[in-house]
Amino acid sequence: MKGQRIGYVRVSSDDQNLARQLDGVQLDKTFADKASGGTTARPALDQMLAFVREGDTIIVHSMDRLARNLDDLRKLVQSLTSKGVQVQFIKEALTFTGEEGPMANLLLSVMGAFAEFERAIILERQREGIKIAKANGVYKGRKSALKPDQVLAIRARASDPACVRSELAREFGISRTTLYSTLKAD
Repeated sequence: MKGQRIGYVRVSSDDQNLARQLDGVQLDKTFADKASGGTTARPALDQMLAFVREGDTIIVHSMDRLARNLDDLRKLVQSLTSKGVQVQFIKEALTFTGEEGPMANLLLSVMGAFAEFERAIILERQREGIKIAKANGVYKGRKSALKPDQVLAIRARASDPACVRSELAREFGISRTTLYSTLKAD
């Protein structure tokens, strides 16, 4: 029995376009994420991993669309191929079936390392840009999740020893990390 051709596409942010990645490729189903490739905790990736069956082929534009971390890339490809699912990367012209030899594994590792390196360079440039913008007084950081009156209310309520911090965070619609940062700030 011939399996399905399943596409996986990913961009890092909402304003980026997914359409070009597998344009013109005949697919039975496509899973699309708008999330960082720095982690494998992505909704559509999880759905795709649960959906695929033996005999299916996953088609991805390039390795860096599946993962930007070499360990994650290798684990994903190995996990899929061990279930009898082929993984095909269009840009690199590579297909993995689980029956590859040492050369294919080397190519996966080298190409995956380049994707990881590229992510590190992007993050480094971003940090440098923020540092320069801060020095010039241009970068103000992320907008506060709370208004000044909310900060005062949170601090007042948190001073009560009976206050349950997780409930306070939930009530104000913020994460516990944001709550603790708010309480810690001068």
